Amino acid sequence: MKTGTGKNLVEIRDLSLRFRTPRGPLNVLRNVSLDVPRGRIVGIVGESGCGKSTLISSVMRLLPGNAEIVGGAINFDGRNILRLSESEMRGLRGGRISMIFQDPMTSLNPVRSVGQQMIDVQHRERRSAREKRERAADMLARVGIPDPVSRLDAYPHQFSGGMRQRIAIAMALMVEPDLLIADEPTTALDATLEVQIIGLLERLQEDFGCSVMFVTHHLGVVAELCDDVVVMYAGEVAEAGSVRDIFHRPAHPYTAMLLEADPGRISERTRHLPTIPGEIPDLVNLPTGCVFRDRCPHAFSACVEAPPLYPAAAGHVAACHLLASETVA
Repeated sequence: MKTGTGKNLVEIRDLSLRFRTPRGPLNVLRNVSLDVPRGRIVGIVGESGCGKSTLISSVMRLLPGNAEIVGGAINFDGRNILRLSESEMRGLRGGRISMIFQDPMTSLNPVRSVGQQMIDVQHRERRSAREKRERAADMLARVGIPDPVSRLDAYPHQFSGGMRQRIAIAMALMVEPDLLIADEPTTALDATLEVQIIGLLERLQEDFGCSVMFVTHHLGVVAELCDDVVVMYAGEVAEAGSVRDIFHRPAHPYTAMLLEADPGRISERTRHLPTIPGEIPDLVNLPTGCVFRDRCPHAFSACVEAPPLYPAAAGHVAACHLLASETVA
């Protein structure tokens, strides 16, 4: 693990990305800026289609052929990875930057044993095959796989979903990355397994000291695991701050409505769950002004202009003109 001395490991600045489509450019990310401090877990949340997965795919530089980065920078340990060659980027992937995918059954190779795949991950290490196999068994033990030595010879389909996700976590952390990206790693698991996996990630992150970008739509997971939160809406950053600020003092109406719609926060029995009215805007034909204006119960005349990120508190910002009006008042 090679780490510099700056406060932030990742600094994304004004990142804009679009997909070429028959209908026209799909403006998936627009002027996205966020920081991932060293040794901290940053949760990235928002509705489906808000750009979470595209954002982390941009950090990994694993984008489809119709993707076009319009502007901005992704600085990893002081280097803009958008300017790196593909060879240099391959040197970062699976080394200093590692990733846990949403579905371990599709991310693990079904025709190779787990042990062989874990040995393959160590291809940069100058160790003998025996040493690599021993290290693989040790990592399986650390993520709670029983009888790890014999299980190295098993194939992915011989494990349960929760065990497969533990294996995926073990493989991602074997290289001792500086940055771990987790793309909704608990979505396919039931509630009990989800709690176990979150606890496991928390312990291992403390052990390895890596920074984590954790993508999820589950606000309860964010509250339990993350240090900081970035709330995205329709390809933009709506709000960013510490977990405490976001959950106790949300500054953007969208964040407040997301929290209200979380079933885990409903204290009284009801047959009607709260929802956010309206739909995400068409990213090909974006509305002018604030992208949340048509769904916002607090919209007013200033919202015809796109809001910048206003400070709500120290280290807490939100893209909402209400903050400017409160300051003026």
